[in-house]
Amino acid sequence: MTHRCSIEQAVDEVLARLPAHIHMGLPLGLGKPNAFVNALYARIRQLPERHLSIYTALSLGRPDLGEGLQRRFLEPFIERVFADYEELEYVADLRNDRLPANIRVEQFFMQPGSLLHSATAQQDYVSSNYSHAARDINAKGLNLVAQLVAEDSQRPNHLSLSCNPDITLDLLPMIERRRAAGETILLLGQVHAELPYMPGHAELPRQNFDLLIDTVERRRLFSTPNMPVTTQDHFIGLHASALVHDGGTLQIGIGAMGDALTAALLARQDDNEAYQALLADIDLQPWQPLITREGGTQAFDQGLYGCSEMFVNGLLALLEAGIIRRSVGDGVLVHGGFFLGPQAFYQRLRDMPLAARKCIDMRAISYINELYGEESLKRSQRLDARFINTAFTMTLMGAGVADQLENGRVLSGVGGQYNFVAQGHALEGARSILLVRSWRESGGEVSSNVVWNYGHCTIPRHLRDIVVTEYGIADLRGQTDAETIRRLLAISDSRFQPELIAQAQKAGKLPGDFVLAPRFTENTPQRLQRIRDAHARLFPEYPLGTDFTDEEQDLLRALNWLKSKFKLSEVLELGKAALDAPAPETYPQQLARMGLTQPQGLKEELYQRLLLAGLGATV
Repeated sequence: MTHRCSIEQAVDEVLARLPAHIHMGLPLGLGKPNAFVNALYARIRQLPERHLSIYTALSLGRPDLGEGLQRRFLEPFIERVFADYEELEYVADLRNDRLPANIRVEQFFMQPGSLLHSATAQQDYVSSNYSHAARDINAKGLNLVAQLVAEDSQRPNHLSLSCNPDITLDLLPMIERRRAAGETILLLGQVHAELPYMPGHAELPRQNFDLLIDTVERRRLFSTPNMPVTTQDHFIGLHASALVHDGGTLQIGIGAMGDALTAALLARQDDNEAYQALLADIDLQPWQPLITREGGTQAFDQGLYGCSEMFVNGLLALLEAGIIRRSVGDGVLVHGGFFLGPQAFYQRLRDMPLAARKCIDMRAISYINELYGEESLKRSQRLDARFINTAFTMTLMGAGVADQLENGRVLSGVGGQYNFVAQGHALEGARSILLVRSWRESGGEVSSNVVWNYGHCTIPRHLRDIVVTEYGIADLRGQTDAETIRRLLAISDSRFQPELIAQAQKAGKLPGDFVLAPRFTENTPQRLQRIRDAHARLFPEYPLGTDFTDEEQDLLRALNWLKSKFKLSEVLELGKAALDAPAPETYPQQLARMGLTQPQGLKEELYQRLLLAGLGATV
């Protein structure tokens, strides 16, 4: 029987009905009932005789404002976009290594880069595949699940797990077995007014909830604003778009490279003549046999089916454009495990009629990320699947790095990436595609993301398949080590090819007389920029929209340029940039947005000149 109660009453019930050690499971990402979690956290930190273990992933918090120019840019933007979003109190304590002694937080995926310097978070990270998370959490002695839910007047007897059926649906049968054996395990829900009601497998009868908070949460949902898509990202997306098979299945992840792929697929469908002309200038001839066999460059005749652990903004855009339209039964066009995105993404879902929303079936992560369990059905649905994910480093032997630095510090987590790579090999006609920027620049130093070796890998080289950089495509499946190296060299940046070749030759993995074909020795940003300039309208900076104003877009370009070009500790370099800056009257709105129209003191004068230098270089 469901007990309706206030947040404080819910805390009282949990403390009264559960043992001294509360093991609480929270959804990954958006679906956490922050107000309840904060109330329980505050109560238990005052009760040293009680213990709380939190099992979750992707504990979302506003980005760190930083100092100087970064803070001046972020502070107004964060206040506008996140508004009254309630922060999780334990996130701040995790970041500062000050969790109470009787409270512990274990996560299997972290908000990318946010907890690199937290010893507590790093030590309590659990390296686990997304598809195994429910199993592992249940084994810890889970006795409380707390989750945001959605309601709809057309479905008065049900609630929807909405953004997060992923782990909860996998946990429910485990919970029922343990309850049958006499254990007390509570399921708590709170309705959020802004959560879209997702029908289908995400729905549960109201009576399934032991505790239902009687106040509807109306504070802002956490969102992930779309970031700019760079020239690098656009060319990565263009190459990957030619590998998507008409009539097939698509999985993509969050981020600028995923947005770039979406933009390229939209161009392939809606502006095919211009898309074909751009590909001709890129020159895909070295990979044409692969594209002909595995992908295509024509508009979609049959359409795609979406099957992705994360139902991202890009998949919704492809659905709205009619590219995702291949039904796999009962009108379902997309299967997803969880969603997270910008505010406009949530609004578009809310604006869809409930009947139309049925084409998006949010399900347990075990259904999305694995083949076992209803395997015949999954194989019949996931035809010609393209599982497209990102990595930040590739070794020349074909291992991918996406979650952790060499020294062991975790950036994010494995999540479902390994699941999809494995499916790419297990499904007939499927391919795993890893997207990688071939180089990066920080503080004026340029380095290669294609390296000879690395002290950690997320995807081992025995599962190597297709790798895409801005310079092309490397089909590594079934290739020898030497051929793998040759193919990755062909899509690496030419500034680093000689050293990479020498390293491979020194290790005896490449013949001493190896010479790279001339076509691949022109892998330079300048070549890509020339092509971009000739096809400018196919390179939108924000293909899926943006929360940034026009002035903020200019400022973001300038700040990113400054970060990439200068080490902020090197005064001489900064001084030169300031001297070369344009006059203040050139960019009055941008300076006003940063509060630097009339700089006060030497520090603000330097800020103004640096900002003007960045604006002059990028606007």
